[in-house]
Amino acid sequence: MNAERAEILSKVPALTLGFWVIKILATTLGETGGDALSMTYDFGYLASSAIFVVPLILLVIAQIRAQRFHPFLYWATIIASTTAGTTMADFATRSIGIGYPGGSLLLFGAVLACLLAWHRTLGTVDVNSVASPPAEGFYWLTITFSQTLGTALGDWVADSGPGYLGGAVIFGAALTVIAALYFRSRVSHVALFWSAFILTRPLGATVGDFLDKPIAKGGLDFSRPLASLVLAAAIVALVVLLPQRPGEHPASKA
Repeated sequence: MNAERAEILSKVPALTLGFWVIKILATTLGETGGDALSMTYDFGYLASSAIFVVPLILLVIAQIRAQRFHPFLYWATIIASTTAGTTMADFATRSIGIGYPGGSLLLFGAVLACLLAWHRTLGTVDVNSVASPPAEGFYWLTITFSQTLGTALGDWVADSGPGYLGGAVIFGAALTVIAALYFRSRVSHVALFWSAFILTRPLGATVGDFLDKPIAKGGLDFSRPLASLVLAAAIVALVVLLPQRPGEHPASKA
């Protein structure tokens, strides 16, 4: 690969099966990790959000300043966004009191607004084009809102009747449909990516809640800190063992 082509490589991972496996584990970790700080250690939703937002901002800055794709930096930023998203969503839906439907609709609007502003500014929301500071800024803002949306949406569905395990089945089924459309239809792959990316978050949220919520509430009552450590170790192992390469910028295909 020559230097000119290397300059336009995306700074986010290629969309492989390994990417989606790690993403789901990261969103599950975000749920157990966020709940561990806010509930198990009783920091509360607002203080926990403030604590998680600081490393998120620092990691996003580091990601934008990096000259190339760094797997551990990328996944650390994803985990920071999903833990912050967990506590921010819980603060909005429970402490402020707008409820799961209100929080989900508000955050869904925020995600759509980010995508619209991104598209109008740069002409595309294709993640493979994330190779410049403006694109990265829109990318991480959209991701943070989507991670926050996922928590509210997962809680809304689970508390509406299906429970945590039932909610996980529903979101898993929806992702299966998206995967089928990706491989067997002409539906925009960019639209399908963002649909899948958003839906992996409530899947992780419901799985995380199923693991750590009390048995009386439909969970398995696992230790949140222990579950978080196990999930973190699994993510580190997969990042090391699975091939990690940047996505190919559309301009490099010309």
